Amino acid sequence: MKRNLHLLVIDPQNDFCDLPSAYLPADPASGARQQPALPVAGAHADMQRVARLIDDGGRGLSAISITIDSHHRLDIAHPTFWQVGDGGTVSPFTQIEAAEVRAGRYLPRDPQALPRTLAYLDALECAGRYRLMVWPVHCEIGSWGGTVHADVRAAYNRWEETTLSIVAKLAKGSNPWTEHYSAVMAEVPDAADPDTQLNRDFINGLAHADSVYITGEAGSHCVRATTEHIVENLDVADRSRLVLVTDCMSPVAGFEAQYLEFLDAMAAAGVRLASSAEVLAELQANA
Repeated sequence: MKRNLHLLVIDPQNDFCDLPSAYLPADPASGARQQPALPVAGAHADMQRVARLIDDGGRGLSAISITIDSHHRLDIAHPTFWQVGDGGTVSPFTQIEAAEVRAGRYLPRDPQALPRTLAYLDALECAGRYRLMVWPVHCEIGSWGGTVHADVRAAYNRWEETTLSIVAKLAKGSNPWTEHYSAVMAEVPDAADPDTQLNRDFINGLAHADSVYITGEAGSHCVRATTEHIVENLDVADRSRLVLVTDCMSPVAGFEAQYLEFLDAMAAAGVRLASSAEVLAELQANA
């Protein structure tokens, strides 16, 4: 009997990939080659392995879901939102804590945003998962950087046409007031925005699969946050159906230790770790 095998690809977008020059088109406005905003070392090769899984094992897949990071240019985790106390710019990869904002070291460029900003930072720090990180502007809605890696998109397009199925696309991150690493819930859900709250329907759908293969970028952040939230909302038996495809994800530079801690914690929680070669064999056996 054919098993229900689900491939979940987290944020397989150009801005997160260390793309070679052949994958970098010219910017029509400037003539310069487009450049990924937040490239993760190894991500291009990861995405090529994901594409091969779909092409060579797609007949064994029952479903494919793609999450798509989708930000406005003005976002609480972008430099465009912030200034230093004397009015200067805040550099990417700056971490900001509530106490520093209260002390005036960092401030939102819009003074009216200060109360909401502090409320957010307090809630984020209370949750204990992350401190706010100012990332380069990335995955801006409508941009080349927000587009899915060409090889992954081509592979899942072929899968759609062959199987007459639709790849589910889940956008996340468009609320500028909260970080949204996880595909199933923002770091601080906004009570007025259902898209930031726990996506129980999607998690329940994953629970019906015999195996859910989790891939994508970055292993230290969006893959990690998504998997952690899914695991928190599944019982032990259902967690065993989750598979982290470890050679189809890579960590952000400087966060390698956190990535390894994540893999260890998920294995301890009952999540299986596997290589793409092992997964491909399972998919082909299910064709």
